[in-house]
Amino acid sequence: MSAVSALTRLTIGALALAALTACAAETPTSSNGANGTAVPQQPGKVAVAASDTECKVAVAEVAAGTSTFTITNGGSKVTEFYVYAPGDRVMAEVENIVPGLTRDLIAELPAGTYETACKPGMVGKGIRGPLKVTGEHKPLNADAKLAEATASYKRYVKSQSDTLLIKTQEFVDTVKAGQIDKAKELFPISRTYWERIEPVAEIFGDLDPAIDAREADLAEGEEWTGFHKIEKDLWITKDISKDGPVADKLLADVKTIVEKANATELTPLNLANGAKELLDEVATGKITGEEDIWSHTDLWDFAANLQGSKAAVQSLRPVLEERSPALVKTLDEKFAAAEAELGTHQKGDGWRLHNELSKAELKKLSDVINALAEPISEIAPIVAK
Repeated sequence: MSAVSALTRLTIGALALAALTACAAETPTSSNGANGTAVPQQPGKVAVAASDTECKVAVAEVAAGTSTFTITNGGSKVTEFYVYAPGDRVMAEVENIVPGLTRDLIAELPAGTYETACKPGMVGKGIRGPLKVTGEHKPLNADAKLAEATASYKRYVKSQSDTLLIKTQEFVDTVKAGQIDKAKELFPISRTYWERIEPVAEIFGDLDPAIDAREADLAEGEEWTGFHKIEKDLWITKDISKDGPVADKLLADVKTIVEKANATELTPLNLANGAKELLDEVATGKITGEEDIWSHTDLWDFAANLQGSKAAVQSLRPVLEERSPALVKTLDEKFAAAEAELGTHQKGDGWRLHNELSKAELKKLSDVINALAEPISEIAPIVAK
């Protein structure tokens, strides 16, 4: 999902994610795959063998409740794994699975019909297969503390989405007025509120790429809209005279996302997985400069992702303090270290541009975010107990 070369992406991604995940150990195999092909299977987990051309899920049916999908990328491209409800509503996802690595995704799924999907190259609709969920289960939100955690996080989402609407309106108005310099100032500010709540926004299928797709994300023939289309015109073509319709669509899509985000029911795993996902975005995207490739305002996104991750973790704090107080202490220490390191790059009311940072400075940022992501990966299993 960037304009950097595939080789550069894989090299950086492998280094950034190495501290976050471990390669799968040898396990027994199951021949219960949707296409009858043997897939490595670990007890209590649903193995997924992803490649550049296949997405082999070990089983086609699971029991209602929490399921752990263990995705191994045996291909040559970075991939993603999704569980979709009807209408392409994202129930759970894990991105940036570098070739050769294995990552777990814990999802809470009520009874119903779903689709699984691997997305080699992280583009397009993905390689899909059916998944049936049967039986009854006690929702995680039946626990009073977990219910309050999701309620607390929804209040955070509402506060951020309300401001996102205001700032996107300001950005759109300046674009339509042809005020290039002012639009450049507002670009990273409006995106801050988007990046803080992106895991929730990503639940709603095609709306997320309509708002946030980068040029390198596009499948062949796909229309390009959203923030990054305007970014390129602001910094590269230096002509936004024809971007009025793009700006109008951006605002309309953001309004729709905000309405859906405020109305949707979240689960505690949305918070746990979202906190991890935001840091993965930093470790595999913002660090490389691929997110805001023309404006170089990646550190605004970096900071927003860190803040959004912390908000999700803090909502879960009462539960974590009860179930794993040692983890809470570690999380506090690692968040403080990441915030302190990022703080060294503040510049006025904003941040230094990505291309102003040295490789050594970027490595320090990568190291502290990887050190934080490791304990955050422990939250979902604790929440799912």
